[in-house]
Amino acid sequence: MTSVENGSVRHGSEASDPYVLSAQDVDALLAAAPWSRFAVLGDSLAEGLGEAVPGYQDIPWADRVAAALRRRHPGLEYLNLGVRYLRAAEVRARQLKPALDFRPDLVSVVCGGNDMLSRDFSAETVEAELVGLIGPLREAGADVFVFTIQDITAVFPEQLGGGGLRERIQVFNEQVRSVAARYGAMVVDMWSHPTSSSRDVFSSDMLHASMRGHAVLATAVVTTLAEQLATAESP
Repeated sequence: MTSVENGSVRHGSEASDPYVLSAQDVDALLAAAPWSRFAVLGDSLAEGLGEAVPGYQDIPWADRVAAALRRRHPGLEYLNLGVRYLRAAEVRARQLKPALDFRPDLVSVVCGGNDMLSRDFSAETVEAELVGLIGPLREAGADVFVFTIQDITAVFPEQLGGGGLRERIQVFNEQVRSVAARYGAMVVDMWSHPTSSSRDVFSSDMLHASMRGHAVLATAVVTTLAEQLATAESP
């Protein structure tokens, strides 16, 4: 069951949402997944903040991904270091060493969004912090994935359409892609995702994902991981 609200399609439940995979489909995509130590570094998106949405489980994206990987490897170790409000430098200062000590083989780095929203945003500073996070994790042998940010100015044009925010999001996303390419990290591209104009993937604060958003993010992560696995298997 679907309905239209605020110009976007609302889905009645996870089961009817075309952008949320079933557990069976997730398991099929991750059948060859080798990862058994999963770490998440970052800010509120890593931590899992988000408002409830009827028909969707109150499970953040990272917990969903960890549960899927644990179905593949029942002994999976999972460490989520995410803390709301942190800027990229704080994530690196507080979370990099504990993450490296954990010896992960799969890591998500989710930070820089709070920098991008601040008045003193420095693209060069954020890029340097991303390098300082992703580089050591890759050198330690972990597979790493990062996210581009959706265009929230298109979702909430009345409230967020001014002030050059869209341009800052684009700059940030280019930084993410550039650093990821430099170190061979995976990119979960939410900028071009089909739900990028859907209001119900966001909480009422217009910044954090809703629980539908977390379900969509988890599917996007699984799809990205599956593409990596398929590439690795190609001759």
